[in-house]
Amino acid sequence: MRFRTTAAVAGGSALLLLTGCGAADMTKQASPFANAQGTKTVTLSVQSWVGAQANVAVAQYLLEHEMGYRVDTVQVDEVPAWDALSQGRVDAILEDWGHPDQEKRYVDDKKTITKGGQLGVTGHIGWYVPTYFAEQHPDVTDWKNLDKYADQLRTAESGGKGQLLDGSPSYVTNDKALVNNLKLNYQVVFSGSEAAQITQIKQFAKEKKPFLTYWYSPQWLFEKVPMTEVKLPAYKEGCDADAAKVACAYPHTPLQKYLNTDFAKSGGKAADFLKKFKWTTEDQNEVSLMIANDKLTPEEAAKKWVGSHESTWRAWLP
Repeated sequence: MRFRTTAAVAGGSALLLLTGCGAADMTKQASPFANAQGTKTVTLSVQSWVGAQANVAVAQYLLEHEMGYRVDTVQVDEVPAWDALSQGRVDAILEDWGHPDQEKRYVDDKKTITKGGQLGVTGHIGWYVPTYFAEQHPDVTDWKNLDKYADQLRTAESGGKGQLLDGSPSYVTNDKALVNNLKLNYQVVFSGSEAAQITQIKQFAKEKKPFLTYWYSPQWLFEKVPMTEVKLPAYKEGCDADAAKVACAYPHTPLQKYLNTDFAKSGGKAADFLKKFKWTTEDQNEVSLMIANDKLTPEEAAKKWVGSHESTWRAWLP
């Protein structure tokens, strides 16, 4: 999911391997430290959005500075990350937005991946308009009225239709099906990444232009560009089971952690620590804001957060 900037987390003496989103098959790559005899190393999958980077930054900082591990991070798309985790190319994914097909394959059937518990953050994807536009046109917050504003939301990229701005096509998104099944006069336009989408949203906001965008919480940008959610048809269990027929809102999803099964069993204190790692939306946003808005490095942001939240992270240590 979701969002998300394209910079990957790096810190300390850790070696960073970047595949770039979708640029390589992670199932054929491994950390140079993976399974190295006598090496206390943990390899974490870092997703391309800043919230996931915040998780990894803090986990990496504590593993290195409090527990004496060397941490390697690898950036990879959401679905390939499951393959990499299954094969032991990475040891853990700290933020998954819900991939039931992957969970069935690897957790239930192959048992090569083990649930690592909840992250403590609930994620939600939705459609949003800037609050300044919603205040001017309150009825835009009901999907049934979106076509009324299609002309105002049209861009060069969307042709004669209104634009629904998305991030990367690799993210969890039902938007093309939703536009089609709700018979809306809109075109989904992918910006390519969270960073590009943020740049576009900020530009729209600077010029006080209306826009309709796929977005998600938790996400630090809400602090800088207030946005109001558009109500889609209510989510009901199973309404999104058939990707081609989706005509309902996105669910609220407690974000999950997953560990490679061998690592979960033999990873010792590092595995125990990652299972206990659990924080709040506010914690994640605090670190995300430092990285994305204040331009601190992930390690600097993690160090600052760790310095002021000892009562929280001490409980995670074995």
